[in-house]
Amino acid sequence: MIEVFEESFPLARAFTISRGSRSAAQVLSVRICRDGHEGRGECVPYARYGESLASVRAQIQGLPRGIDRAALQEALPPGAARNAVDCALWDLEAKRAGKPVWKLAGLAPPAPLVTAYTLSLEAPEAMERRAREEAHRPILKIKLGTPDDMPRLEAVRRGAPQSTIIVDANEGWSAAIYADLAPHLLRLGVALVEQPLPAGEDDALAGIDRPVPVCADESCHDRASLPGLKDKYDTANIKLDKTGGLTEALALRDAARAAGYRVMVGCMVGSSLAMAPAHLVAQGAELVDLDGPLLLARDREPPMHHDAAGLHPADPALWG
Repeated sequence: MIEVFEESFPLARAFTISRGSRSAAQVLSVRICRDGHEGRGECVPYARYGESLASVRAQIQGLPRGIDRAALQEALPPGAARNAVDCALWDLEAKRAGKPVWKLAGLAPPAPLVTAYTLSLEAPEAMERRAREEAHRPILKIKLGTPDDMPRLEAVRRGAPQSTIIVDANEGWSAAIYADLAPHLLRLGVALVEQPLPAGEDDALAGIDRPVPVCADESCHDRASLPGLKDKYDTANIKLDKTGGLTEALALRDAARAAGYRVMVGCMVGSSLAMAPAHLVAQGAELVDLDGPLLLARDREPPMHHDAAGLHPADPALWG
């Protein structure tokens, strides 16, 4: 039996990127019950990829009742629907076997991870205040992608002089803008730029110097995406809502490393249930961006624990 239902988690504060704002994380949760055991998963349908709560729900509801993980990879394309069901099936398998997912997947025991913390797009003075409030965090990720980005970046650096900064342009720049900003990004100590150009219009990245490493986000979904990243990107951002679940995310991580890419593991804005499987993929990643639960006013129970050591593995009562 596969159940799917909508849930809403209010954010601690409005979250804004170049494509719009939100005040809550709208997610679809999946529950699969078999033989007295229950597995759970979560996904965030993303309009940028042609997904909606209704369309993803329909995909999940159309699956055969007893589908397994192997069949699921063929039944649904990479995306949010497959992610929620794949992760629920992993959780179910762990519950039935009495073993954690990391053991079932042949992984090493997971450890706490230092995650980036995202500052949403605001006026420069507001971003400086937020950066000052969050300056204790080792890594700050800032949302940019507008014609007026430099004052925002300067403001964040003033507010958090010691933090590592990642910039996410959310497809809002051109190659000329990146080339123009690159010296300033270097001067301000920016470690990485995520998806500066629109996916499908990023060939120009192959013809320019990249003094600040560039990460593929919207251009990287699953292993089939990797050939299209060649010579354009330095890092691949793996998100389970793009890969279609933990199964493909683990395979993409290994393939990306074999192809010479650094690995970043990111997330949509969701609850700890969505971060728990991503936490396994993120072990050993060069950059981790699993701050979804840190942005919520209310999380699931039990939530993933976060302290000075980082984001800790999930309690099995939550997932895995």
